[in-house]
Amino acid sequence: MKLSDTIKDKAIQKLNEILELEMSGVVRYTHYSLMIIGHNRIPITAWMKSQAQEGLRHAIEAGEMITHFEEHPSLRISNLKESYCHNINQILEESLEHEKASLKLYYDLLDIVLSKSVLLEEYARKLIVEEEMHIGEVEKMLRVNDIDDRCQ
Repeated sequence: MKLSDTIKDKAIQKLNEILELEMSGVVRYTHYSLMIIGHNRIPITAWMKSQAQEGLRHAIEAGEMITHFEEHPSLRISNLKESYCHNINQILEESLEHEKASLKLYYDLLDIVLSKSVLLEEYARKLIVEEEMHIGEVEKMLRVNDIDDRCQ
């Protein structure tokens, strides 16, 4: 089914927002992986690097969707705020904020294309699942302090 021009324009705009946010995630997670110190550095930096790689994959997928509809992918990235606070809890809180922003964009895209493009619906649904899983992972990592507090 061919998308109407209005729906196509809205979908492309949202896909470009997704592309820009995912690219900022690549930068964000790469930066975080460099800033982690302490005895848990190796597993945490490995996770951060994998998140950066996944963000790049998501950005490429968004760009592929944009070019599928014969449009031009954005060359920008979303705003990157730097807190200069690099303790693991702050980094995880910032990661959680980023993942929630990504999730919102995928839900926005789904709302735009619902019953109008199976291709874009399935794409959005797949990424919603991935983002919700990421949010769950980060929330689990943040809960470690709750467990530690009970042990004291």
